[in-house]
Amino acid sequence: MDTIYITGHRNPDTDSIVSAMAYAALKNALGDRQYLAARLGQVSDETQIVLDRFGFQPPRLITNVRTQVRDLAYDTPPTLSAAVAISRGWTTMQANKISVLPVTNEDGTLYGMLSAGDVANYDMTSVLNPEVQEIPVYNLLSVLEGKILNEGGEGKEFISGAITIALPAGRENLLFSSENSIVICGNQPDMIRRAIELRVNCVIVCQAEVDPDLLKSDTHTCIISTPIDPYQAVRLISHALPISRICKSRDLVSFRLDDYIDDVRNAVLESRFRAYPILDEEGRVVGMLSRFHLLRPRRKRVVLVDHNEKSQSVVGLDQAEILEIVDHHRLADIETKNPIYVRNEAVGSTTTIVAEMYQEKGLMPTANMAGLMAAAIVSDTVMFKSPTCTKRDMDMAHRLARIANVSLEDLGKAIFSASCGDDKTAEAMVNTDYKEFHIAGHNLAVSQITTMDSDRLLERQEEFMDVMRTIRQKRGLNTVVLMITDVLLEGTQLLFVGDEDSIRQAFSVSGDASRVFLPKIMSRKKQIIPMLSALWG
Repeated sequence: MDTIYITGHRNPDTDSIVSAMAYAALKNALGDRQYLAARLGQVSDETQIVLDRFGFQPPRLITNVRTQVRDLAYDTPPTLSAAVAISRGWTTMQANKISVLPVTNEDGTLYGMLSAGDVANYDMTSVLNPEVQEIPVYNLLSVLEGKILNEGGEGKEFISGAITIALPAGRENLLFSSENSIVICGNQPDMIRRAIELRVNCVIVCQAEVDPDLLKSDTHTCIISTPIDPYQAVRLISHALPISRICKSRDLVSFRLDDYIDDVRNAVLESRFRAYPILDEEGRVVGMLSRFHLLRPRRKRVVLVDHNEKSQSVVGLDQAEILEIVDHHRLADIETKNPIYVRNEAVGSTTTIVAEMYQEKGLMPTANMAGLMAAAIVSDTVMFKSPTCTKRDMDMAHRLARIANVSLEDLGKAIFSASCGDDKTAEAMVNTDYKEFHIAGHNLAVSQITTMDSDRLLERQEEFMDVMRTIRQKRGLNTVVLMITDVLLEGTQLLFVGDEDSIRQAFSVSGDASRVFLPKIMSRKKQIIPMLSALWG
């Protein structure tokens, strides 16, 4: 069953992490257990405190949803050991109606590739030159369905020599090439005796009994009996050679499960192989990739929560299939190929929407999950002081707190004292809740730090300004804004670099200051972004 990832935005805040976890838990609880919560960045100290308090691990970190080899419906043909006989390779290809097979070492790692062309080429060569070198006796007995008749033959591990069919043309003409021969005969005691006298490498007796007296001689000639006729035996001897001798083992092109399809497609276009082995993390062969697998690749499937803007979403989203969007932000620029389920509501927290979906499905979250969800609502509504906060947020947070038997006030104190410790760098604090926006051709980044002591953070203003200037230069942004939102003061200290004239105009800042206190401004989404959109739009 293919995994469906539920993910929030980049640089995830508590609401983004928790809404993904809660929605995945809801989906899975309703019987569809293929949903997996994911995150696109590091968990903040605030979120980690909440997760630890209620006994949860952070969701899985994913960096992109680009289509990979593991997403393809690739073939899984049988793999053969390099030591098996050519006849086994051929019958395996025929049975599976395929023309190429991966050949592996004993540990399952790739040795080479065996194709029908390799077998055909060797077969034609063996007709012109019926001589074999060091065929394992085990292989030979297998293909001939034979058995060794004499003690001298039991000690041999390999058979080599020119293949000769010794048919009687009169008793005086029982001849074959030399000592280094493999002699094939029928019910011909004189021929067998002469071969033993000449100490040939091997005598293969087809469809006949052998005089026991001949087997008593002290000889190193290997005597094998087989129920197969002489002409068929000639061909099968050649097919007893290990496939390692004829398969391609150099200049192979293979792919890993984690390779991206864009890269694979380019490599395939530059080569002319019919199929390509697929390897896992340890180099073991797990499948085969052909060109037609690249025509209609299966896409990763995702559900987006707490965002609907491409610049805030997972890398490679254009290669994924978006199934749902659950959000409380403005509608942005994400496009889908098919109609999808979208739930976008004007509330202060995406987790509020997810909690209401629990109610609609008649499912009460566990106490720990309820506590986690209550904390997310408190965080995103800034203890219900954000202008985005609604009565629905407050009612739901209190209901969840009762289920979890926790105090919302205690949760708020723990949350808003976690994000601005003296041990944290200015860069880490700016990047914790950082989002980029594209408004009327203006590239903007707005970061927010929520605290109960803004004065302590303002002592580090120059550190923050240096970080913001660096971000602006590296990211090619027009403007970078930092909101230091004080829960107790119910306002925001706004720091800005870049298009400072526009910021001063939007927020009525006099002079050349690059910082201003904005009373009652608590929300990036509902207050900062709309004012800038009105200015630039």
